[in-house]
Amino acid sequence: MAKHSADAAVVGAGILGLAHAYALARCGHSVTVHERNPRAAGASVRNFGMIWPIGQPAGRMHEMALRSRELWAEVLDAARITYFPTGSLHAVYRKDEADVAREFCEIALAHGYECAWLERDAALDHSHALRPEGLLGAIWSATEITVDPRIVLAQLPGFLAERYGARFCWNHAVTDVSALAADAVIVCTGHDFETLYPDMFRASGVTRCKLQMMRTRPQPGGWRLGPALAAGLTLRFYESFRICSTLPALERRIAAETPEYDRWGIHVLVSQTTADELTIGDSHQYSAAIDPFDSTGIDDLILQYARGFLAAPDLAIAQHWHGVYAKHRDQPYLSLSPEPHVRVVTGVGGAGMTLSFGLAAQTVQEMGL
Repeated sequence: MAKHSADAAVVGAGILGLAHAYALARCGHSVTVHERNPRAAGASVRNFGMIWPIGQPAGRMHEMALRSRELWAEVLDAARITYFPTGSLHAVYRKDEADVAREFCEIALAHGYECAWLERDAALDHSHALRPEGLLGAIWSATEITVDPRIVLAQLPGFLAERYGARFCWNHAVTDVSALAADAVIVCTGHDFETLYPDMFRASGVTRCKLQMMRTRPQPGGWRLGPALAAGLTLRFYESFRICSTLPALERRIAAETPEYDRWGIHVLVSQTTADELTIGDSHQYSAAIDPFDSTGIDDLILQYARGFLAAPDLAIAQHWHGVYAKHRDQPYLSLSPEPHVRVVTGVGGAGMTLSFGLAAQTVQEMGL
């Protein structure tokens, strides 16, 4: 393959790779993106499409998520890609869930979150998709937005090429960064720990996470979900809620009553695509070796829980799949420089959509580009 000279090369055309390409191009650099597949096919297209700042821990990561959301809106508007700035609701149906939700809302503003506790009727006014039976209330946040990841990952390369002259080399697996004619290289290859810098990855503390997800048929009559939905299980999953003193009691009750949720790392989120389908998931299994076979039992647990709070017209499942992402054991992401002018960025876990553009802007600044 002939070399094409550029200021910077990005390896990987998932959302992190595209975000870094945008950050570089926005600063005036010429960019070439190298992707081993004919199109992005990994975790970046196998997720909810949620930009979810409310899930990030207070401080630096929440600020990065908010910055990422700003950049998301900027690029989506510029590229004329449909998105839904419909916010989010965390619905609660048990007293210990309500205790955590209320406490979080009471202290949220002091920690940089803009959200509010809604009593039952107000929560139902915000969403016709919530089951009213047993509903105690919900956390409302206007910050979250939803995209259809399949559309975003398909259309962003064309926008970057047309607007900024970015060059895309599809079906090109980079096995040696020294072969790239670029002054700087940013490697965003997700959970591929073997092709580039395998020794670095082995020592880095990253592992893989498999998550099972589902998608319904298009909802009839153009029915729209409204705010993206989460429920009580999610309060124990995201780091943001660790600031709540009431959280341990909720965690103990879930572990005692439904240990299978902890065993499979299940919490349940619901988003909607541009085609009116509902995306429902997910589970979390951490291992360097991913089981290629999915469990119908895990899917059943996810759907059973979803039916407890989701009042949608049609929950018939049209698609099942699993995604795999890289996750660091202790850090929110992995950013290392294995050699001069090269930066490896991965390990964002399930926050890839949320953090991508903010992390990319930070990476470009840190590299002095």
